[in-house]
Amino acid sequence: MAVIRDIEVVVFDVLGTLVDEPGGLRAGIREAVPTSDEAQVDELLALWQRYGEREQQRIGQGSRAYANTSVIDAEAAQLVAARAGFADPATVARLATAGQRLSPWGDSLSGLEQLSRHFPVLGLSNAAHTALLRLNAHAGLRWHQALSAESVRAYKPAPEVYQLALDNAGCAPDRVLMVAAHAWDLRGARAKGMRTAYVQRPVGDPPMSRDTFDWTFDGLGELVAALTGAK
Repeated sequence: MAVIRDIEVVVFDVLGTLVDEPGGLRAGIREAVPTSDEAQVDELLALWQRYGEREQQRIGQGSRAYANTSVIDAEAAQLVAARAGFADPATVARLATAGQRLSPWGDSLSGLEQLSRHFPVLGLSNAAHTALLRLNAHAGLRWHQALSAESVRAYKPAPEVYQLALDNAGCAPDRVLMVAAHAWDLRGARAKGMRTAYVQRPVGDPPMSRDTFDWTFDGLGELVAALTGAK
């Protein structure tokens, strides 16, 4: 079994790593369009995801002024409504907040609880402050601190987002462990000198052969064992 030493603070990505973001968006779309079949739900989900990714990239490239995820989700909900053919304002508004009602993976709550006995545990999310607050409450995520990229008006993998975590951790980057199910996220953390742990999830972005992350785990149980084995 792997044993991880010399880590003082553990930082977690949230969306996809600890909660099922696509599953929650699917549920929101089904609620908004109850007559939809799976093929239509897939189409509408893909529309939502493509839009969100594109707008975050545009912001990162400087071609759009910063807008938080609540604004982008509201725009995505309007696109989905137009494609699906509904316009009821209450239904659109409810759909826009689907990203605040995501379910945790089966090992997320126990993993956070166990790690928090041994380490300061931070969440680091692209979700807006208010969205992250409500998501944490809905999913039951318990942190020592939850950080939103909105604080630096950027989106991961922009370096200033990881610097936000490092500033709050208050220790050397190589004593901070970034945990994520997205290789692109871990690449950004590694570029700032953080240690990196990939955790496999059904909706993650797996490492490529060229990636050199410090550790890879099948779930949070393995991560907890590796981190607490040296305690």
